[in-house]
Amino acid sequence: QVQLVESGGGSVQSGGSLRLSCTASGIVLDNYVIGWFRQAPGKERDRVSVSCIGNSDGITHYLDSVKGRFTISRDKAKNLVYLQMENLQPEDTAVYYCATLCRPVINGQYLDAWGQGTPVTVSS
Repeated sequence: QVQLVESGGGSVQSGGSLRLSCTASGIVLDNYVIGWFRQAPGKERDRVSVSCIGNSDGITHYLDSVKGRFTISRDKAKNLVYLQMENLQPEDTAVYYCATLCRPVINGQYLDAWGQGTPVTVSS
């Protein structure tokens, strides 16, 4: 059974940083495209990924609003994918989910699996 688990969320002030982690049981994350999505309070989960990383070529994708602030990376030895978030702003407040897919579609292996999410709150 595939299970994704996010961690690292929390509450920070504007300009602060957090590092989210996504780990998995049942699969090796390095074999799949990994995407981070978010759902702001009172809204549906965004259909477009905040950030993604490919599994074969290391290609990355970032939402325009997070470019230069967020960095996605893998730790293959630990079966982890990180989302380093810098200079957080109140509009980044959301529950962040990792998934074995990306929107927009990037090259790589996909699996429709989602974590339960980790909340991020950024206060001004």
